[in-house]
Amino acid sequence: YSDANDFKKAVLNSTNTYRAQHNASALTWNNSLATFAAKWGGACVFEHSGGPSGENLASGYPNATASIEAWGNERAHYDFGKAQFSEQTGHFTQLVWKASTTVGCSRTDCSGKTGAKAAPGWFVVCEYYPPGNVIGAFKQNVQKQVK
Repeated sequence: YSDANDFKKAVLNSTNTYRAQHNASALTWNNSLATFAAKWGGACVFEHSGGPSGENLASGYPNATASIEAWGNERAHYDFGKAQFSEQTGHFTQLVWKASTTVGCSRTDCSGKTGAKAAPGWFVVCEYYPPGNVIGAFKQNVQKQVK
């Protein structure tokens, strides 16, 4: 994992590539969200914070781009006809959620941490605002791939 500025650029580039493919505008970086993500990720516990933002977690990937690609690749399992939440595709739907406008992420080296919920290797936490995955709003916020 690279320095903070390179990490931020990789997150925005990968995220906005997927968003453009689904007719969603580019996200901008939000330092407050990144600070929240860093505080949560620093504990190296692989579970959602339950905070006020949308949230994606990844662990064990070699870099930010690979983490975001893992979320984006859930697209293959999303049923655009049903347009609803699924545990199998929730990272993807948050990633491309049209109403979200900002993102802030962190990365923490959790190597050597132990425990039932310990995040192995590098732990990436991304927070999105406004949050996605709102029940009843999938059809207008998660659009079919256009590019």
